[in-house]
Amino acid sequence: MIDLNLSPSSAPPAIQPRASERPDFEVVWARHEEDVRAAQRLRYDVFVSELGARIRPQPGVPPGHDVDIFDNFCEHLLVRTLPSDDRPAEVIGTYRVLTPAAARRAGGYYSETEFDLTRLRSLREHMVELGRSCVHRDWRSGGTILALWSALGDAMRRNQWHTVIGCASVGMHDGGHAAASLWNRLSAAHMASIEWQVRARLPLPVDDLRQDLRVEPPALIKGYLRCGAKLIGPPAWDPDFNTADLPLLLRTADLPARYLRTGATFAAATDPRRTCR
Repeated sequence: MIDLNLSPSSAPPAIQPRASERPDFEVVWARHEEDVRAAQRLRYDVFVSELGARIRPQPGVPPGHDVDIFDNFCEHLLVRTLPSDDRPAEVIGTYRVLTPAAARRAGGYYSETEFDLTRLRSLREHMVELGRSCVHRDWRSGGTILALWSALGDAMRRNQWHTVIGCASVGMHDGGHAAASLWNRLSAAHMASIEWQVRARLPLPVDDLRQDLRVEPPALIKGYLRCGAKLIGPPAWDPDFNTADLPLLLRTADLPARYLRTGATFAAATDPRRTCR
């Protein structure tokens, strides 16, 4: 974990809720293996136990952990409660960050397992991937998400990352009709120009699905679009998570001025349960 321009003394300060909220929490970058394991346990609780994902066990990984091959290359951002006399510290939120240098070592971005990103090669030097975000069910409030995004924004400024990519997921419990309808609606107004468009490796068969349902965009996608993000291709189907994954790209140059001042508005708009994977 060497790519973040964040020494312990310059790491994001702890972000604490109002005194009336219970209990206080802090935002930290994982420094030890146990920090990462705590994030992986939270991810398992949310993605597998709560949302029904089917993950492939990795050799040597203890039960109850969501782990993939990219974890060892990523930085892991944690929201953690402060310990008390009767309660140990607990990781209640997490985001993982794959930096440009780490992506080179990993052989690519996680998104490349679902999409051909060839057209984005000119952006890679300053392109960071965000994913595997989740928050414990008892802490799904704007304050927790704001804490994550404040620290991410600080890291982006320090490291001069200009582009964010990720996959925003839409559940397919209805067989994919809602996802296809959402794609049909959003692609008409929020597609990136052709030079940034990518191709799904396992496309969702949108032409075989209904595309006329009135579907409200998930809060995550709505928040990204408000910030100036663009869809960069049709959705891919992720059979393990049973989701349709929409590829999104956000360039800091496209952010409205009010979002450059704070992550609060975006944080309040995002889905606190699941964001980019």
